[in-house]
This record gives sequence, C-alpha cells and structure tokens, in this order.
Amino acid sequence: MNLISVIVTTYNWPAALEHCLDSLFVQQDQEFEIIVADDGSAPANQALAQAHCVKSPVPIRYVHHDDQGFRAGTIRNKAVASSQGEYLLFIDGDCICPADFIARHRQLAKAGCFVPGNRVLLSESFTQEVIEKHISLHQKPLSYFISLWLQKKINRISAFIRLPLGFLRELQQKKWQKAMTCNLALWKNDFLLANGFDELFEGWGFEDSDLVIRLIHAGIKRKEGRFAVPVLHLWHPHNDKSKQDINYQRLLDRLKQLSFIRAEKGVNQYLE
Repeated sequence: MNLISVIVTTYNWPAALEHCLDSLFVQQDQEFEIIVADDGSAPANQALAQAHCVKSPVPIRYVHHDDQGFRAGTIRNKAVASSQGEYLLFIDGDCICPADFIARHRQLAKAGCFVPGNRVLLSESFTQEVIEKHISLHQKPLSYFISLWLQKKINRISAFIRLPLGFLRELQQKKWQKAMTCNLALWKNDFLLANGFDELFEGWGFEDSDLVIRLIHAGIKRKEGRFAVPVLHLWHPHNDKSKQDINYQRLLDRLKQLSFIRAEKGVNQYLE
C-alpha cells in the first residue's frame, strides 16, 4: 500500500476542522492525501475552512455540496469518488489525531479487513477551552492526558495505551457495533464492492453501521483498532435525530438480508 486517502467530514465548524487538519499536517507518515468532505457549510464557514487547507504539506482537496440536511454518507461518497489512494481512512472534522495516527493505521491494514479505531470524548467545557485557547492537543504528552482524565475533562485514558494484541485483534470478525466513521479504515476496493454509503440513510444515524454490516456480508472481516489508533473527539450538541428510528429500522432489516451487499444508491453514481 502506498497512498492513503483520509476523508474528513465537516459541517459549519471551521474552528474544529482547523484543529483536526493541524493534527494531520504533522503526521509522522506523510504518504497520504486529505479530502475534506463538506456537508453543506455556509459560504463564510466554507471560506474559513478552505483558507486553512492551503497550509497542508500533503495533497488536499475540498468537496462541498449544498445544505439539504444531514447527508454525511452522500458527501463521503463524493469525496471517495475524487480520491486517489487505495486505502481509505474516515474521520470527522471535530476529531484530533495523534502524530502516529496514519502510521499505525498503515501498520494495521490487512487485505480483507476493515479497521475501526476508538475515540476519547472531551467535555463540553474543555472543548470550549481548546477552541478558545487554541490548545494543540496533538502535541501533548501522555502525562497531560492523565491530568485531563483526573480532572474529568476527558472520559477515558485507556484508549491511549498501545498494546500489540496480535491475533486478538481479529477475534470478533463479524462485530459491527461501535465501528464508526469518526475513525474507520478500509480498502477502497472493498468500499466500492459495497457501493459505499447507502444514501437512502438521510438524516443522522446508522449510515456507517449499514456500511460495516454490508462489508461483513461481503466477507470483509473486522480487525480491531483499539489500543492502537485513538482520536480525540471534541464535544458538540447532538444532531437532529428525527430520522433515527427510520434509519434504525432499515438497519435491522439489513442485518437479516445476508446477501445484501451493494448500496441501492451509492458511490457508483459519482464515478467516471
């Protein structure tokens, strides 16, 4: 594997995206590209985000569509369609990555597997402090995060522990729960096999779980990324969950449809 395509989803929060991108700009492994997937930010916020992109030391592109509600799956499909890498890494624009994040995901990559990482949640008050004081969390040592945990500014410290685990990472090959696109890696060919995200999932909820379930139906196995590739997730208010129940019922139906692999409305419509 050579080039990794990092898909960063954002919406109307350029201050958070700046922290996310800054953590990507200083990665130890620089063999990657960034595609910012903007799910309809207002022109002013879009301009701020694009201005920060020019600082990137790696190739970067900006994919944007109009705001028609929460359509994260759609904008991610469009971003993947413009990507050049053979391996995809999805993160959210309110997530901050350690300096070895890309390098460790590269080490974990394995043919026929997807790799979900985990996250450390910041408190609301500490998130505000990080934004206002421009605290560069990606440059902080472990001792700093231990202090944050003791002050209850982050929800856990265990995610920062790095364990080799070996074959233990593949013990739950068909587990779909807690595999989220705030930190998820997979081969581009496997993504295309599943036709990417199913855009029938509109509004917040379960479009990432649906992708993972269809990957498992296709024989792609889970390789656990815990204790290797954490991200720091800035606090934000809950999204509009008015379509959560509809999406969840569709997800339950997909669990029963073992032969269902390809999204009905997916990435293929954006490919040349």
